[in-house]
Amino acid sequence: MSRAHVLAAALALCASLPSTALGAPRTSMTAAFAPNRLGAQTTLSLGFRIASGGDDAPPPLTGLDFHFPVNLGLATSGLGVASCPIAPLEQHGPTVCPPDSRMGSGSARVEIPVGGGIQTETASIALLAGPSENGYVKLLITATGLSPVIARVVIPSLLRPGDFNLDVPLVESLPGAADVSIVEVHMTLGGNLTYYETVRGRTVPYRPAGIGLPRTCPRGGFPFSSTFTFVGGTRRDATTRVACPRGG
Repeated sequence: MSRAHVLAAALALCASLPSTALGAPRTSMTAAFAPNRLGAQTTLSLGFRIASGGDDAPPPLTGLDFHFPVNLGLATSGLGVASCPIAPLEQHGPTVCPPDSRMGSGSARVEIPVGGGIQTETASIALLAGPSENGYVKLLITATGLSPVIARVVIPSLLRPGDFNLDVPLVESLPGAADVSIVEVHMTLGGNLTYYETVRGRTVPYRPAGIGLPRTCPRGGFPFSSTFTFVGGTRRDATTRVACPRGG
């Protein structure tokens, strides 16, 4: 076989291989309710994972399009009854936000290319309500890393019925080095939150009700899906379902 024929065969083989075999990222997601009881108030936990198809860190994430059941009461949950201004949040972090603007929390693990190797860092995540827009709650996701990369990013998104979209900014790892790569995210909407209200002139703490589960469960469970977009335009999808509770 001539050299030209060998090259052509190699190119044809590469074209036929699945994208994961060529080093493209692999994505997955998880979702859970606590408690998982129809008609009850609940907490929603979400997890996202991004893995490289090779030995390097996966490409940096630039966008996330997240879909959830339309009848899941995220926008009417009673979470985020106060608003956190974006500018102070970007400058000082979530400690400057009103307690009643907190909607949840989480963490993110990132990989950082350093000196031919890879370091990992865990950033803390706060989920907050921002100024509403067009009648929708503005969800503010802020991630703060301390070492080895000191950075804070604030990602705004409108919490619409059934979906929200995130434009994820690139974060430089070190001056002149590659951008950090997100490899794992865990977030909880609701949970152990304390709000405050004024009753007869007194400030009284209370727990927000949380997300309302519908009284019926769709066949096969509650569906969730995400589309991840990476530097260079690569896209990957991930899906999961929360099983119907017994008797649901």
